[in-house]
Amino acid sequence: MARVVVDVMPKPEILDPQGQAVANALPRLGFSGISDVRQGKHFELEVDDAVDDEMLAEIAQGFLANPVIEDFVVRRVSP
Repeated sequence: MARVVVDVMPKPEILDPQGQAVANALPRLGFSGISDVRQGKHFELEVDDAVDDEMLAEIAQGFLANPVIEDFVVRRVSP
């Protein structure tokens, strides 16, 4: 078994209202020095060794992310 992480983020040109809400709240909560926040999704998958990178990319692009408005990164991590 292997662990795969897929991180999905809105593309830079896409408005991120959740990230903006967090960025606007931070100064009110006493945190300074934060100029921007982007909010995304993080998935962890336990996969068989037979699952190849092409299949993982198909899963990420076809199911976990909306490639029109989101970018994704797939990476294998140590068990």
